[in-house]
Amino acid sequence: MDKLEKQEIIDKVTTLLKEIPSSMDVVRKGGNRDRRFRYLANHMVEKAIEKDALIVSKNGQGIAILFKTSKKDNNIWKDLWTQLGLVVNVTGIKNAFNIIKTQNYIKNQRPQQGEYLYCWFWGILKEYRGAETQVGKEMKDEFFRISHDTGLTLYAETRGRTNSIVYQRVGFELFHEWDHPSGDTMYFLKYDPKKNKRPADV
Repeated sequence: MDKLEKQEIIDKVTTLLKEIPSSMDVVRKGGNRDRRFRYLANHMVEKAIEKDALIVSKNGQGIAILFKTSKKDNNIWKDLWTQLGLVVNVTGIKNAFNIIKTQNYIKNQRPQQGEYLYCWFWGILKEYRGAETQVGKEMKDEFFRISHDTGLTLYAETRGRTNSIVYQRVGFELFHEWDHPSGDTMYFLKYDPKKNKRPADV
Protein backbone atom coordinates (compact mmCIF):
# COMPACT_ATOMS: atom_id res chain seq x y z
CA MET A 1 0.00 0.00 0.00
CA ASP A 2 1.48 3.36 -1.00
CA LYS A 3 1.37 6.51 1.10
CA LEU A 4 -1.40 8.15 -0.98
CA GLU A 5 -3.65 5.09 -0.78
CA LYS A 6 -3.16 4.89 2.99
CA GLN A 7 -3.99 8.59 3.36
CA GLU A 8 -7.21 8.11 1.37
CA ILE A 9 -8.23 5.27 3.70
CA ILE A 10 -7.46 7.41 6.77
CA ASP A 11 -9.57 10.24 5.27
CA LYS A 12 -12.54 7.89 4.81
CA VAL A 13 -12.20 6.35 8.27
CA THR A 14 -12.10 9.89 9.73
CA THR A 15 -15.40 10.68 7.96
CA LEU A 16 -17.01 7.42 9.10
CA LEU A 17 -15.90 7.78 12.74
CA LYS A 18 -17.89 11.03 13.01
CA GLU A 19 -21.11 9.01 12.51
CA ILE A 20 -20.41 6.17 14.97
CA PRO A 21 -21.78 6.59 18.53
CA SER A 22 -18.85 4.80 20.19
CA SER A 23 -16.25 7.04 18.55
CA MET A 24 -18.35 10.13 19.30
CA ASP A 25 -18.09 9.11 22.98
CA VAL A 26 -14.35 8.51 22.77
CA VAL A 27 -13.33 11.73 21.02
CA ARG A 28 -13.19 14.67 23.41
CA LYS A 29 -15.51 17.56 22.55
CA GLY A 30 -14.23 21.08 22.03
CA GLY A 31 -11.88 22.84 19.64
CA ASN A 32 -9.81 20.84 17.12
CA ARG A 33 -12.25 17.90 17.27
CA ASP A 34 -11.63 17.15 13.58
CA ARG A 35 -7.93 16.76 14.37
CA ARG A 36 -8.79 14.31 17.17
CA PHE A 37 -10.93 12.20 14.82
CA ARG A 38 -8.07 12.13 12.32
CA TYR A 39 -5.56 11.10 15.01
CA LEU A 40 -7.88 8.23 16.02
CA ALA A 41 -8.40 7.18 12.38
CA ASN A 42 -4.65 7.20 11.77
CA HIS A 43 -4.07 5.09 14.89
CA MET A 44 -6.71 2.56 13.80
CA VAL A 45 -5.46 2.22 10.23
CA GLU A 46 -1.81 1.91 11.32
CA LYS A 47 -2.76 -0.79 13.86
CA ALA A 48 -4.85 -2.62 11.24
CA ILE A 49 -1.97 -2.62 8.74
CA GLU A 50 0.47 -3.80 11.44
CA LYS A 51 -1.85 -6.71 12.35
CA ASP A 52 -2.83 -7.51 8.71
CA ALA A 53 -6.42 -6.76 9.73
CA LEU A 54 -7.41 -4.11 7.18
CA ILE A 55 -10.15 -4.98 4.68
CA VAL A 56 -11.02 -2.53 1.89
CA SER A 57 -13.78 -3.13 -0.66
CA LYS A 58 -12.86 -3.27 -4.35
CA ASN A 59 -14.21 0.24 -4.97
CA GLY A 60 -12.56 1.61 -1.80
CA GLN A 61 -15.87 2.81 -0.30
CA GLY A 62 -16.09 0.14 2.41
CA ILE A 63 -13.44 -0.29 5.11
CA ALA A 64 -13.26 -2.81 7.95
CA ILE A 65 -10.75 -3.86 10.58
CA LEU A 66 -11.00 -7.55 11.48
CA PHE A 67 -8.55 -8.80 14.10
CA LYS A 68 -7.58 -12.36 14.88
CA THR A 69 -7.12 -12.03 18.63
CA SER A 70 -7.52 -13.56 22.11
CA LYS A 71 -7.90 -12.41 25.72
CA LYS A 72 -4.13 -12.45 26.23
CA ASP A 73 -3.81 -9.76 23.53
CA ASN A 74 -5.84 -7.37 25.70
CA ASN A 75 -2.84 -6.32 27.77
CA ILE A 76 -3.23 -2.69 28.89
CA TRP A 77 0.57 -2.28 29.19
CA LYS A 78 1.40 -3.70 25.77
CA ASP A 79 0.77 -0.47 23.83
CA LEU A 80 1.20 1.94 26.74
CA TRP A 81 2.85 4.77 24.79
CA THR A 82 0.28 4.49 22.00
CA GLN A 83 -2.53 4.56 24.57
CA LEU A 84 -1.02 7.62 26.25
CA GLY A 85 -0.97 9.28 22.83
CA LEU A 86 -4.67 8.55 22.47
CA VAL A 87 -5.40 10.00 25.91
CA VAL A 88 -3.51 13.22 25.11
CA ASN A 89 -4.67 13.61 21.50
CA VAL A 90 -8.16 12.04 21.42
CA THR A 91 -9.97 11.21 24.66
CA GLY A 92 -8.68 13.48 27.42
CA ILE A 93 -7.85 12.09 30.89
CA LYS A 94 -11.33 12.42 32.42
CA ASN A 95 -12.96 10.58 29.51
CA ALA A 96 -10.28 7.86 29.45
CA PHE A 97 -11.34 6.31 32.78
CA ASN A 98 -14.94 5.88 31.62
CA ILE A 99 -13.75 4.43 28.30
CA ILE A 100 -11.56 1.84 30.07
CA LYS A 101 -14.46 0.80 32.30
CA THR A 102 -16.80 0.44 29.31
CA GLN A 103 -14.21 -1.39 27.22
CA ASN A 104 -13.54 -3.87 30.03
CA TYR A 105 -17.24 -4.78 30.12
CA ILE A 106 -17.33 -5.17 26.32
CA LYS A 107 -14.18 -7.32 26.25
CA ASN A 108 -15.59 -9.57 28.99
CA GLN A 109 -18.44 -10.56 26.66
CA ARG A 110 -15.95 -12.14 24.28
CA PRO A 111 -14.19 -15.51 24.75
CA GLN A 112 -11.92 -15.69 27.79
CA GLN A 113 -9.94 -18.56 26.27
CA GLY A 114 -8.74 -19.34 22.77
CA GLU A 115 -8.59 -17.25 19.61
CA TYR A 116 -11.46 -15.52 17.87
CA LEU A 117 -12.10 -12.90 15.20
CA TYR A 118 -13.19 -9.41 16.24
CA CYS A 119 -14.69 -6.78 13.94
CA TRP A 120 -13.24 -3.62 15.49
CA PHE A 121 -14.55 -1.36 12.76
CA TRP A 122 -16.83 -1.63 9.73
CA GLY A 123 -17.88 1.43 7.79
CA ILE A 124 -19.33 2.05 4.34
CA LEU A 125 -19.66 5.54 2.89
CA LYS A 126 -23.29 6.71 2.80
CA GLU A 127 -24.23 6.20 -0.84
CA TYR A 128 -22.91 2.61 -0.84
CA ARG A 129 -24.60 1.34 2.35
CA GLY A 130 -26.79 -1.68 3.04
CA ALA A 131 -25.77 -5.28 3.71
CA GLU A 132 -27.19 -6.38 0.37
CA THR A 133 -25.64 -3.60 -1.69
CA GLN A 134 -22.64 -4.67 -3.75
CA VAL A 135 -20.17 -3.23 -1.23
CA GLY A 136 -22.03 -4.55 1.83
CA LYS A 137 -22.36 -8.05 0.37
CA GLU A 138 -18.73 -8.12 -0.78
CA MET A 139 -17.48 -7.21 2.69
CA LYS A 140 -19.87 -9.54 4.53
CA ASP A 141 -18.77 -12.41 2.28
CA GLU A 142 -15.11 -11.61 3.02
CA PHE A 143 -15.80 -11.69 6.79
CA PHE A 144 -17.52 -15.06 6.46
CA ARG A 145 -14.74 -16.42 4.22
CA ILE A 146 -12.14 -15.55 6.86
CA SER A 147 -14.31 -17.07 9.60
CA HIS A 148 -14.77 -20.33 7.66
CA ASP A 149 -11.13 -20.48 6.56
CA THR A 150 -9.84 -20.04 10.13
CA GLY A 151 -12.69 -21.91 11.86
CA LEU A 152 -12.91 -19.00 14.32
CA THR A 153 -16.09 -17.37 15.60
CA LEU A 154 -16.48 -13.72 14.60
CA TYR A 155 -17.62 -11.18 17.22
CA ALA A 156 -19.01 -7.67 16.77
CA GLU A 157 -21.09 -5.16 18.66
CA THR A 158 -23.22 -2.19 17.69
CA ARG A 159 -25.35 0.47 19.36
CA GLY A 160 -27.66 0.71 16.36
CA ARG A 161 -30.80 -1.44 16.49
CA THR A 162 -31.09 -1.34 12.69
CA ASN A 163 -27.46 -2.45 12.35
CA SER A 164 -28.18 -5.31 14.78
CA ILE A 165 -31.11 -6.46 12.65
CA VAL A 166 -28.98 -6.31 9.49
CA TYR A 167 -26.23 -8.36 11.18
CA GLN A 168 -28.78 -10.99 12.22
CA ARG A 169 -30.36 -11.08 8.79
CA VAL A 170 -27.03 -12.04 7.18
CA GLY A 171 -26.17 -14.80 9.68
CA PHE A 172 -25.00 -13.29 12.98
CA GLU A 173 -26.55 -14.41 16.27
CA LEU A 174 -27.52 -11.85 18.94
CA PHE A 175 -26.18 -13.26 22.21
CA HIS A 176 -26.29 -10.32 24.62
CA GLU A 177 -27.82 -6.85 25.10
CA TRP A 178 -26.47 -4.21 27.46
CA ASP A 179 -27.77 -0.88 28.73
CA HIS A 180 -24.78 1.22 27.68
CA PRO A 181 -23.87 4.16 29.98
CA SER A 182 -24.81 6.54 27.13
CA GLY A 183 -28.43 5.44 27.45
CA ASP A 184 -28.29 3.39 24.23
CA THR A 185 -28.66 -0.37 24.02
CA MET A 186 -25.53 -2.18 22.88
CA TYR A 187 -26.06 -5.36 20.88
CA PHE A 188 -23.45 -8.14 21.00
CA LEU A 189 -23.35 -10.46 18.01
CA LYS A 190 -21.37 -13.43 16.79
CA TYR A 191 -21.05 -15.54 13.66
CA ASP A 192 -20.11 -19.16 14.32
CA PRO A 193 -18.81 -20.93 11.18
CA LYS A 194 -19.64 -24.30 12.75
CA LYS A 195 -23.33 -23.36 12.95
CA ASN A 196 -23.54 -21.72 9.53
CA LYS A 197 -23.16 -23.23 6.12
CA ARG A 198 -20.36 -21.66 4.12
CA PRO A 199 -22.05 -19.43 1.52
CA ALA A 200 -21.70 -20.82 -1.98
CA ASP A 201 -19.99 -17.74 -3.36
CA VAL A 202 -17.51 -17.35 -0.50
